[in-house]
Amino acid sequence: MKPFRTVTGAAVPLDRVDVDTDQIIPKQFLKRIEKTGYGDFLFFDWRYLADGSPDPEFVLNRPEYGGAPILLAGRNFGCGSSREHAAWALENFGIRAVIAPSFADIFESNCYQNGLLPVTLPDTELRTLMDRALAHPGTKVTVDLERCLVTDDRGLESPFEVDPFRRDSLLQGLDDIDLTLKELDRIRAFEEAREQIA
Repeated sequence: MKPFRTVTGAAVPLDRVDVDTDQIIPKQFLKRIEKTGYGDFLFFDWRYLADGSPDPEFVLNRPEYGGAPILLAGRNFGCGSSREHAAWALENFGIRAVIAPSFADIFESNCYQNGLLPVTLPDTELRTLMDRALAHPGTKVTVDLERCLVTDDRGLESPFEVDPFRRDSLLQGLDDIDLTLKELDRIRAFEEAREQIA
């Protein structure tokens, strides 16, 4: 997993609440077993028109937000099913951090497991970022995990909280499997001791 320390760039304002995982990555694209290749299908039903062409009105298709690594969203982002593909799709598309007033629990956990940082900010501060991103699409936002701080180039400074264990794991780029493998010698010693007792 790619470590996360700091990301700076434009922010995409997805000004909707209760965005569920089926909207993030629709169910017909869940047949792949790899973690890659989902970025093209992110928000598929919103990004594409019935004829398959990109919807120029959808915010992720607007050129002024092209390549933005930060997504701004409304309350309860990532609700619905527990599909990990939602985090994969965002990460594959190039999103490194999602800032919202709240997240669904399982989606938030899936983000941490895949190098994507979910940042919870109060409604008022999220609204400030959202309004600035809408009015001035080039506004640069920085999400600094080491300092647990969100800033923008218009003077906003907003600290955020993150579980210390999750923070350290992201800074080191370690998911649960990596963390387990770090304890391999202790696991082997335990298994050997168990065999001797049996």
